[in-house]
Amino acid sequence: MKEYSVDKIRNVCLLGHGGVGKTTLAESMLFTAKASDRFGSVVSGNTVMDYDPEEIKRKISTNTALAPLEWQGHKINIIDTPGYFDFVGEMKQGIRVADGVIILVAAKDGVQVGTEKAWDEATSLKLSKMFFISKIDEEHADYFKVFDQLQEKFGKNVIAYEIPIMENGVFAGIVNIPTMKAYRFKGNDMVESEIPSSMSDIIEKYREDVLEAVAESDEELLEKYFAGETFTEEEIMRGLQAGIKSGDISPVFCGSAVNQTGIKSLLDAVVNYIPAFCEKGKITGKKPNSDEIIELSPEPNETLSALVFKTIVDPFVGKISYVKVMSGVLNSDSTVYNVKKDKMEKIGQLFILKGKQQINTNRLITGDIGAVAKLTVTGTNDTLCTKEKPVILPEIVFPTPMLSMAVKPKTKGDEEKISAGLTRLMEEDPTFRVEQNQETKQTIISGIGDQHLDLILSKLKTKFKVEVDLVKPKIAYRETIRKKVKVEGKHKKQTGGHGQYADVWIEFEPGPTEDLVFEEKIFGGAVPKQFFPAVEKGLRESMQKGVLAGYPVVNLKATLVDGKYHPVDSSEMAFKIAANLAYKEGLPQADPVLLEPISHVEVIVPDAYMGDVIGDLNKRRGRILGMNPYHGGMQLVIAEVPEAEMFGYATDLRSITQDRGTFTMRFERYEEVPANVAEKIIEEAKKEREAEG
Repeated sequence: MKEYSVDKIRNVCLLGHGGVGKTTLAESMLFTAKASDRFGSVVSGNTVMDYDPEEIKRKISTNTALAPLEWQGHKINIIDTPGYFDFVGEMKQGIRVADGVIILVAAKDGVQVGTEKAWDEATSLKLSKMFFISKIDEEHADYFKVFDQLQEKFGKNVIAYEIPIMENGVFAGIVNIPTMKAYRFKGNDMVESEIPSSMSDIIEKYREDVLEAVAESDEELLEKYFAGETFTEEEIMRGLQAGIKSGDISPVFCGSAVNQTGIKSLLDAVVNYIPAFCEKGKITGKKPNSDEIIELSPEPNETLSALVFKTIVDPFVGKISYVKVMSGVLNSDSTVYNVKKDKMEKIGQLFILKGKQQINTNRLITGDIGAVAKLTVTGTNDTLCTKEKPVILPEIVFPTPMLSMAVKPKTKGDEEKISAGLTRLMEEDPTFRVEQNQETKQTIISGIGDQHLDLILSKLKTKFKVEVDLVKPKIAYRETIRKKVKVEGKHKKQTGGHGQYADVWIEFEPGPTEDLVFEEKIFGGAVPKQFFPAVEKGLRESMQKGVLAGYPVVNLKATLVDGKYHPVDSSEMAFKIAANLAYKEGLPQADPVLLEPISHVEVIVPDAYMGDVIGDLNKRRGRILGMNPYHGGMQLVIAEVPEAEMFGYATDLRSITQDRGTFTMRFERYEEVPANVAEKIIEEAKKEREAEG
């Protein structure tokens, strides 16, 4: 592929709800532009974009994939993103390096949650947005119904750029509203023809919307519109171009990706209406270790800055880093500076990605996207630049993982391989987390949802040859006491030689801190000072297991008040054992209770689902602390909920809010468990101990 100047490059991201046909559209665009010599199918598993074995098996996109094509003297980098919400991190990576988006909406299904999320994401990044109503030729498809939904949801600046000509249920052609020309499909070509007379009224309605949007793009045109003057075709096109590039106008196109109809006009629109990277103004970054803003021109003659927006880890090939050049030129066989890691990084052979195919290139210029293999320290969100002018580019903000599970090896001895595999997968996926819970001794993995974790396990099996089961994470309960007691702990053992003797009287009471508070009030040397540390040590060791369910004990104060010793038979070990005996005797008498971790939970939901969400949190023994308006017509619900009740909440929240709700959760404090709940926990712990012992 030849090199294109920055003004001739278009980076367009395909967005939309899962199953609307983004990958098929990408395939159709590539085939129409002769960038691919065959038209692949998702069902057959032979598309350019869905090349990963997991995608072929599942018949859905799980990764963001790239492919370039050439059209009308321009290079278009197509960025195909997954529509399923479990893979939202991949969508965030793709949209971060796009200069415009095409949001797909199926003509049968209409506006869905994924449509809304795509719009919100593109709007927040101030990107140009175009809609493509897909699957026009399917049964029960209704372009006009879907168009009305788009306008109702996203406003009057959504305009019909083209509408379908339907004859006996067949998609026969399109009418271009701005030019008022009709085209019929003849094989893969479009032939200009007469506008069907039956469509004149509906065309007039849509034409008025276009003219109104054009008028609002320019003050001069607005004056002309109010004066009742007619716009020239050139003025209409100029107004549309300005409005679409700025994101103020969102045109709607239509077609059938499977039959490659409506694809040429969509490609024309990408060239004409998606802005080149250099048209979007200066790019901003920050100086390292400072809030000072640095501005760079998006031009090849500027200093180098490039963002690593995605990483793939392959056990055989190694690491592949996807890069977008924001300014300057990135050359093969060069050395660059990774500003976040403060390390120089050697760039080997650069390549352009067409799905899994790697096309070598000597350099990537401003606005272009490519990849490089085997970078040593670089990861996703790192900036590559020059040491002379270091800059940190704005990072992709990834969502926090919401679903956590514990992993259990299927084969003993695989723990190291599992740990290594999960760590590598975490490098690849910023929405995936792995942590070792030191207390419960479990490896906890966290992801966006069920499908996400299922994909991680599949990759672990295929890439790293280890299998695990997912189990419910254990809750780190605690135990404490509510009463003051005084008890004796006496250890006496006579053997052939020296015996063992220690006698202690200890007062146990609720303590002021989580850690043990140990004091001694011994008079007259009843217990020599050298044995005090042994008593404390015995208590600390004992506190690791409570007397109710075997959980660690907190907020305990222990005072050694009396005791006896033997000048020959007493030892540190004897006093440790005596302290343990006192602990076992005293804690059951001191009104022991179980404590559970309480989480601070913040849920963001549309207003319509507030009642259901609050009701569900109440069922989980939650306390609602507040409800506040949140931007975008959403509501923020703040609550405190026992951690034990939050298991599976990610899945339930999705179900309640039809995928529109999100939440974050953090540990707040420990609180006493209600008696009826505590009984069940103690019973379960008893059964576990019996099963182990």
